[in-house]
Amino acid sequence: MLKPSDSASVAASGTAFSEAYAPDGDLRQHWEYLLGSLSGFSAEERSDRLQMVERLLQDDGASYNDYSSGGAREWSLDPLPLLLDSREWQRIESGVRERAELLNLVLRDIYGPRSLIKLGIIPAELVFGHPGFLRACDGIALPGEQHIIQYAVDMLRGPDGRMRVIADRTQVPSGAGYALENRRVMARVFPSLFRDSHVHRLSHYFNSLRTRLNTLAPNGGLPRVVMLTPGAYNETYFEHLFLANYLGYSLVQGSDLTVRDGYVWLKTLGGLSRIDVILRRVDDDYCDPVELRPDSQLGVPGLLEVVRAGRVAVANPLGCGVLENTALLKYLPAAARHLLGREPALEAAPTYWCGDPEDRALVLDRFEDMVIKSIHSGSDGRTVHAGSLARAGRETLRQRILQRPGSFSAQPFLQPSLTPVWDGEWDGPGAGSAAGRPAILRTFAVAGESSYIVMSGGLTRVARADGNFEISNRAGSPSKDTWVLASEPEKLEPAASQAIAREPGASAELPSRVVENLFWLGRYTERAESALRLLRIVFASLDGANPPSADSRSLLLRAVTQLTCTYPGFMVESGVQKDPQPELLAVVLESQRPGSVAHSLAAMLSTVGQVKDFMSTDTQRILNDVSGRMQQLPRRLQHGVGPAQQEELNALVTALLALAGLVQESMVRGQGWHFLQAGRRIERSLQILSLLRSLWVRKTAGEDQDLMLETALLSLDSLSTYRHRYQRQLDVASGLDHLLLNAANPRSVLFQLEELKGHLEQIPVSAGNGRLPRPQRLLLEAGTQLQLADLEALASGGGDVLRSGLDQLLARSHHLLGGIATAISDHCFDHTGGPRPLGPGPDRREVEP
Repeated sequence: MLKPSDSASVAASGTAFSEAYAPDGDLRQHWEYLLGSLSGFSAEERSDRLQMVERLLQDDGASYNDYSSGGAREWSLDPLPLLLDSREWQRIESGVRERAELLNLVLRDIYGPRSLIKLGIIPAELVFGHPGFLRACDGIALPGEQHIIQYAVDMLRGPDGRMRVIADRTQVPSGAGYALENRRVMARVFPSLFRDSHVHRLSHYFNSLRTRLNTLAPNGGLPRVVMLTPGAYNETYFEHLFLANYLGYSLVQGSDLTVRDGYVWLKTLGGLSRIDVILRRVDDDYCDPVELRPDSQLGVPGLLEVVRAGRVAVANPLGCGVLENTALLKYLPAAARHLLGREPALEAAPTYWCGDPEDRALVLDRFEDMVIKSIHSGSDGRTVHAGSLARAGRETLRQRILQRPGSFSAQPFLQPSLTPVWDGEWDGPGAGSAAGRPAILRTFAVAGESSYIVMSGGLTRVARADGNFEISNRAGSPSKDTWVLASEPEKLEPAASQAIAREPGASAELPSRVVENLFWLGRYTERAESALRLLRIVFASLDGANPPSADSRSLLLRAVTQLTCTYPGFMVESGVQKDPQPELLAVVLESQRPGSVAHSLAAMLSTVGQVKDFMSTDTQRILNDVSGRMQQLPRRLQHGVGPAQQEELNALVTALLALAGLVQESMVRGQGWHFLQAGRRIERSLQILSLLRSLWVRKTAGEDQDLMLETALLSLDSLSTYRHRYQRQLDVASGLDHLLLNAANPRSVLFQLEELKGHLEQIPVSAGNGRLPRPQRLLLEAGTQLQLADLEALASGGGDVLRSGLDQLLARSHHLLGGIATAISDHCFDHTGGPRPLGPGPDRREVEP
């Protein structure tokens, strides 16, 4: 049986309540099946399950962006869930529902009659002096009684075993998506345990959210709902992607939306599409730079004006941040007596506001026992246990409170309950242990038809193994799935009842930003693959048994610089004469150098971060593989590049080919796919032309010419097909025919142009007056000049050292294909124009941009 008795955290906690064990040491009844089943696992099985959890999270790309470290941190899930029995959950559920109703009434009162302030129940300065109170939102209301659509509450169980509220989340409550991800992973890792435990499902919460958002649509007809995200660098961006994909909504950024004619519109390739409901993940004051925060780049200029006119619904409504004032907990019981006629069923932790002289004196008198909080989450202060600070730190914090007392609240330190964890400390291969660590539970509620629907579970977080009692995502605290155990098997809702009517074609509309990222995803992927293919050949040639001549060596090295555009590189004579290894390694590894392999792959992964909802799980695995290999590459290549290290480059090429194959086989053939493929075809054409220009324009003879021909054909994966087709010695004319004009060769320029033609036909670029659009005109010119070229004459080049005719043809073709990319960018990715004032507004769904 798994016992927490040896845990250091248990020994240090004294009277802490144990979730799994009664004070006499007996296992609580609702934990018996789970822990008893796990104790029957062998050490190897426990290790395998832990590794499976980590692998599934990695495959899903689950992460948390840590601002302090400047990068994404993998999401951490402890394999042991927190268990709550059905009787206790009923009490928690009713308390959370009541609390959501109370805060909803408080919000309506604060931005309405303000009776709570007039009667002195809530101090006026606590509301009007809080940054979360937005005067511009006064009087704005959503349809229906519930203005708070989503609500989250943080709770901990104290030493007496009772759950207490420590914080309310009403602005952009996060964590529901992570709770769903945890549940999906746990259901796959422990399918029989999950099934036999009769765990309440989470789907009802998300179905209710979807239904509620649809009812908010103010404009009639089938609603268009989008999720507004701050972008890929937001802490919980994975959750935004995950939830948008799960709910079936478009994930948009502020730049994807615009205000025109009194409505909010989504910028799509086909024009502007009206938006009815915005599920936001952007903080209140960042949502509208016109009326709220002028330096915001995350919001939609003019949004508040449209909200005020009732032409778009924003959930949660702007201004909800005032309810997250931590000092408000002190006054909510009195507010409940006034608004509900009773005390709240769910007790909150005792809270003191330092702006009240009596409270401030009490807090300073018991300072070391207090947890100090800023009343505004966006300020520079963070939650801190004063007793955990050194003397100098405590004195600094005390002075800050004395200087700005109204900005701080305090709560007595409550030892959270201890829950068993699978800490991953192994005594031998696969030998796990269960230890008790402090835990905090966050659960969620969504507005229903008459009241609030509470998620049957939530997101549990536990302290880290190092004994740090700070429990938060930013502190790297592991998470847990939360299992609410039903007394009998739960009835499943019929799938048909969750069906939602959709307007035909609505799901196909993509923001311009999304298709731009897909376009560049194709280009960066092809760019990295092309550079890797050439580099591995160059490394092999330089280190081979028969090194190339000085002229061939110079051409190969210059080709690396020309293909990757990492100038000056080997274009200066000194670069060619000295040891080329440092420069070649820099072309592979320097991520800050445009054109390098590392730079192209980093840019590729960055664009993927913007369009993850279009990537399948298998595609995500390949991307994880690419990212992992790039991180290991500096260590693998630190002593130079030999045959063993060249295998690392081969593995990266293979991963990129697998990525291309998965995109080809798994991605829906919508506009996004056509843009991605157009980017690939354009970039592959440019890379072929650059390679031929760098290796074949200068005349060489004998073995040098054979090496240049073979290098280009090998780099373009066309040597074997060339030999099968021509069955003779390598020559420039045949090589040009194979790489420029062989429409059956997927590595030829003409093949790319034929494919590009089909993709351009699916991209909405209009010309007017019966003329071909500019991309098609440039494509026609490029294809025509290639097919009219006299390859034999170009290959001979007369008596000159350079094949100048070939150089001109390749340069002109390169220019035309670059022009196609520019034309696509100018027409499809540039939607300028700011907000327009409110007016009668067109009663239509789409307008031309």
